[in-house]
Amino acid sequence: MSAFETRLFIKGEFVAGEGPSETANEPALDSPLAEVASASAGQVDLAVRAAHGAYKDWSQRTPRERSAALFAIAAGIEARADTLAEVESRNAGKPLRFVKGGELANVADVFRYFGTAARNMPAPAAGNYRSATRTSLVRRDPIGVIAQIAPWNYPLLMAAWKIAPAIAAGNAVVIKPSELTPLSLLALSEIFAEVLPAGVVNVVCGNGPDVGQALISHDMVRMISLTGDVRTGRAVLQAAAGPMIKRTHLELGGKAPVIVCEDADLDKLVETLREASFYNAGQDCTAACRIFAHRNVVQALTDKLQAMIGSLVYGRPERDDVEFGPLISARQLERVDGFVSRARAGGCDVIQGSADESGGYFFSPTLVAAPIDAEIVQKEVFGPVLSITPFDDVQTALDWANASEYGLGSSVWSRQTEQAMAIANALEYGVTWINTHGVMASEMPHGGMKNSGYGSDLSMQSLIDYTQIRHLMFG
Repeated sequence: MSAFETRLFIKGEFVAGEGPSETANEPALDSPLAEVASASAGQVDLAVRAAHGAYKDWSQRTPRERSAALFAIAAGIEARADTLAEVESRNAGKPLRFVKGGELANVADVFRYFGTAARNMPAPAAGNYRSATRTSLVRRDPIGVIAQIAPWNYPLLMAAWKIAPAIAAGNAVVIKPSELTPLSLLALSEIFAEVLPAGVVNVVCGNGPDVGQALISHDMVRMISLTGDVRTGRAVLQAAAGPMIKRTHLELGGKAPVIVCEDADLDKLVETLREASFYNAGQDCTAACRIFAHRNVVQALTDKLQAMIGSLVYGRPERDDVEFGPLISARQLERVDGFVSRARAGGCDVIQGSADESGGYFFSPTLVAAPIDAEIVQKEVFGPVLSITPFDDVQTALDWANASEYGLGSSVWSRQTEQAMAIANALEYGVTWINTHGVMASEMPHGGMKNSGYGSDLSMQSLIDYTQIRHLMFG
């Protein structure tokens, strides 16, 4: 592929950005892919006004009409899978075979699921609750213009998680991709141009302090949806408390604990962690990144993990054998290396896979044996790094897990169903897997607690999040 779409997508048309350019890199080569001009303040305003105008019509379309549009988007994704996969792989550093074989199918499935959900919006039944002569009914109506900020780790999938439920509910969207990875969403916008009325989805590019802030602060925006870090989440909440109060929907990262009981199936666990910890180079908010293992099995588990890490294949995304690729940027590489270097300097036992690639932002898969108070156990690393910490009793592991500022993903490993359920019930996390980790389903909600944010992606609950409930009464 020699050319990429680099223009903004506003009111159904691609237009050149009028702001400063940002470089979209190829992380595997540490080289530029394209220059993408940012949206000016005027273009952000134009995009929001385009969404506001489109909302007036789109919100009145029947669920059947909106459903048909989402199904058409899903079909368009499948028809252009090769092109979208190449753009995503090169700009985000993901193994091409995984983008083609899994992620794009999930992107299409999200649009198809919400195409179905749009026709099944739940609401309480009508009734005469006040008196026999006054009949009440409940409506769920769209909110209006939704400002959305998507992350760089899953550019297409996270955009789908945001756009699909929002437009299925009848809203219009202005979405800003990360300035690091705008190319695949711009490529997807070609399908939006063919399927959706002009202005229903708009894409503006640029950084957070300028373009993002202008977007979320706009008076016509009625809701802000963010997937990002806690610092950005706080900025969103400040913008939401401006002259026009806005709804918010936040997913702000995680530090997923993996509680391994004495009776756990260690072979199944290690095979699961091969993907759950290292897929996408560990750049995943629900990555299985810190293991709390019963002391009686910690050495056996460490040995198995060391063997697994030694066999992991990482390198250039186009290779057929690669299991994960580079980190997203030089800055992220420096950050991850800093965590591991400080852990080593602090006396932690660091086990790393052998270097397999050079020339890009590659970091070896890493296992760190560390105490509970170590920085690498407490802070989100967002790289191919897994820590392991022994515990003597399950309550200790639970206390450690629940003491975290994060509350997004977690997992429990035990052959005893009663014990596994008791631990899972006590964990303060939006999702807890039992004897697996990281598996998503479009029908099931995905969201966090505590500093991981609130609001659900996926499922009927996400569709509800993008609506406002209303009471109508007939007298």
